[in-house]
This record gives sequence, structure tokens and C-alpha cells, in this order.
Amino acid sequence: MDFSLTDELKMLREMVRDFTDSEIRPLSKKIDEDEEIPKELIKKLGELGLLGTLFPEEYGGGGFGIFGFCIAEEEVTRACGSTATLIGAHQSIGTNAIFIGGSEELKKKYLPQLTSGEKIAAFCLTEPESGSDAYSLKTSAKLVGDKWILNGTKIWITNAGIADVLSVFCRTEQGITALVVDAKSPGVIIGPKEKKLGIRGSVTNSITFENVEVPKENLIGVEGRGFITAMHTLDAGRLCIGACCVGASKEMMEIASKYANQRKQFGQAISHFQGIQFMLADMSTKIYAMESLLYRAALKYDRHKDASFEAAMVKLFCSEAVAEVADKALQIHGGMGFSRELPIEKFYRDARILRIFEGTSEIQKMIIGKKVAKNNGVWKL
Repeated sequence: MDFSLTDELKMLREMVRDFTDSEIRPLSKKIDEDEEIPKELIKKLGELGLLGTLFPEEYGGGGFGIFGFCIAEEEVTRACGSTATLIGAHQSIGTNAIFIGGSEELKKKYLPQLTSGEKIAAFCLTEPESGSDAYSLKTSAKLVGDKWILNGTKIWITNAGIADVLSVFCRTEQGITALVVDAKSPGVIIGPKEKKLGIRGSVTNSITFENVEVPKENLIGVEGRGFITAMHTLDAGRLCIGACCVGASKEMMEIASKYANQRKQFGQAISHFQGIQFMLADMSTKIYAMESLLYRAALKYDRHKDASFEAAMVKLFCSEAVAEVADKALQIHGGMGFSRELPIEKFYRDARILRIFEGTSEIQKMIIGKKVAKNNGVWKL
């Protein structure tokens, strides 16, 4: 399996890295402190094509697939987890639900506006009583004439406060169904912004739907098949999380290595001490494994093969590994790592959510374990 990048993917990485260094990195600390991503930055993300990297050119996207999207997310996360979260929630799940399950008419109606950044998307699945058990959701929709009447509440919705388009999963007579909802529709009520431990610049809110009218044609796919669309969409979301883990880990590795070479104790740089070298070795090995797992799964996804099993392993391993990298990077910095003067403290906080959203580590283990048991432990590429 060849993991070497094409010239186009190399150019994509270079472009995103340059943009990240010039436009995102200088704002990263302010985004965290203000708990907000500037609208001007979101506009620039759209103009550069970073809000449509994943999708085919016919819908206004970059045509890079999930592999290219992960490269872009990796580079953005090296500077700002909040900005990467906005992009990921918009693209890999919010917009992707329409791309995966929607009719051609629905895709042509919404995707060009979403891939250009003219509009921002959110993915609405989680509810007060259905988190990991997403199938038990209670938000409902009833078809009355040529409109769906939508009622219910969603929580922990990334991008809710800035979204224009909502991919909403609800229960109808035929089962769980997906609808595209205009966030500005009467009856759509956005709750207060959540105050979070990390990724503070990423907007997270609850959404309540009170007799919201949704056009009949805004059905994503087939009525009653929405749960399948949700699960396939989350495969891409989990690969996106893997990319965020890789990007954050690479950045922390670089920061920690530079600090270890500069910081002196007992008359020499602490990088000369075996204890520090062992931590750097562990971090480096984790990153190599994370990157290998992620891009192998991304290749399979882009070949239109079922990658649910691999996506779950990516999400599980990478989200657990980035936490270990963050802990060691902070430890190398000693007391300074605990200070908000240095970026490691923010990376440490931002990393914690990665074991939770797009399915907790425990849910990923359930997915993987069931698959392995079903196949009697037989491993197939």
C-alpha cells in the first residue's frame, strides 16, 4: 500500500500549512480566550476552499476526498483545535450527511453554498436522553401535506450558534429519518453557548425545534433510513477526529522537543537526559502509529469500501494516543507546561474532548469487539 502523496496532495498540505501559519496561528490564543472564531477567518476558510476540501468539484468542492481532507485538518489542528473542529463539524458530518444520503436535487441545492463557505452546516443527532444510544432519539417529525412538522431538542451541537443548515435526525412513522433544516426557520431555537474545558472557540449549543416546518423535498435519502446515513456519516467524522489527533500530536512533539533542547538543568539541556528521551521516543512512536492507521483507513474510505471498522479503530487509538502525547509534552515542560503562557496547556485541554465526540472510546471498543467476534478473530485487509 503506497502512502506517498501525489503532487496535488503535497500542494494542498503546503497551502494549508502556509495559511495556518499566517492566518490561524496568530489568532489561536485569542480564539481560545474570547471563545469565538472571528467571522473574517471563517470567510477566509471558505475562500481558500477549506470548507469543501472533501467533496467533488461538481459540487464546488476541492475533490480531495477524505484523504486530502484529513491532511488539511491535520495542518489546521497544529495551530487551533477550535478552528479544526468548526471545519470538521461543518464538512465531515454536517454537510457530509447530505452528500452521503441526499438526492441529486438536494445535493445540488445545498452543497455549492456549503462547500464555498457561504453557509455553515451542523449535524444534529445527540439528545438529552440519547447520546451513545443514538437510536433511542425522540425528536419527531410528522408529514402534514407537503411539509414535515419537526419537534424536539438536540444538545451538544457543534456549530449550532453559527450554522445556516442543519442535518437533523428525527423519528417518523417509518423510523429514524434525516432532514435538512434551515436554521433560520421559525421555531428553531438556539440555546446558550456552552462553556467548555477545551476547544473553547468552537461554538456548541442546544437546539430546540417547536413545530418547525420543513419542505417535504428536504428529506435526506429515504424515510426510515436516516440511522444508516448517520452511522456512515460518523465514519468520516471519526477519520476527521483521527486527523485532528495527528496534527495536535505533531505540534506538541515539535514544541516539546524544542523546549527540551533549550531548557537546561544540571549544566546541560534536558534533552540529554534519558528520562526525557524516553518520553520523546514514546511520543514519536505513537504519532507514527496514529498517522499510519489514519491514512490507511482514509485510502479504504476513498475507494468506496466499508471502512466503519477501521474508522472506529482510528478514533479509538488516535484519541487515546493524543492524550498520552499531551501528557508527556506537558511533563517535559514541567511547571511551565501548566502555565497559560505556553501553548501546551491549551493543547492539553483541547485533546480531552477527542475521546468523547463522534462516539466515545467505549463505543468504539463495542464496534470493534463485535466485528472481531463475528469474524472469529479473522483479520481481513
